[in-house]
Amino acid sequence: MDPIVQTNAVPYGQPQVVRAPTEDDGTAITSDFETFLTMLTTQLENQDPLNPQESTEFATQLAQFSSVEQAVQTNDLLTDLLGATSAAGLADMAAWVGMEARTTAPRTFDGAPLEIEPPVIPFANTAQLVVFDAAGAEVQRVNIDNDGKTLDWVGVNEAGEIFPNGTYSFEVQGFSEGTLIGSEPIPHYGLVVEVQLTDAGPNLKLADGATLPASSVSAVREVPADG
Repeated sequence: MDPIVQTNAVPYGQPQVVRAPTEDDGTAITSDFETFLTMLTTQLENQDPLNPQESTEFATQLAQFSSVEQAVQTNDLLTDLLGATSAAGLADMAAWVGMEARTTAPRTFDGAPLEIEPPVIPFANTAQLVVFDAAGAEVQRVNIDNDGKTLDWVGVNEAGEIFPNGTYSFEVQGFSEGTLIGSEPIPHYGLVVEVQLTDAGPNLKLADGATLPASSVSAVREVPADG
């Protein structure tokens, strides 16, 4: 039986109007419990005396109304809790503004060299720096030493042409006797200038204009004194 929310009490023999709850009824449901009991009493008084409604049906209506009321209250509490949790998380992450976040997310290239810190691939005797564009396509491969030393990627291809401005990802691949034995994405630090709250979770905006999910951050540090 559908839950009865509103019943226009009329004498026996005339039609009654019954409608199901809508979203706009949420507030009214929680405040009209006494009104519902009054309507239920009126319905009892005007039922057909030769064919009375079973008491269990009235009890079911009452239980259904109570369930709807509890569901509305639960939804309101969950909404308030989610809002408070999101606000608290955003407030905590606001402390990241002005700090550097470590991430493997794509980096923004605007023509200026990018500092790269490739990790060491264990047991590899040679290594290569591999560059990918925003679409994930490989655009460059350069031999480097497998020593973990910092280097600058100047964004110039083999023909001496500068790569277009945009976002690029970097990976180091290690080889042993010409065989690939390992690869790792190259992390970098970016200055956090803004924390944004989105439906998918918090995002960080970096000083170079890149926006990345906070979940991609593996470390946060203060800006080095020489930075």
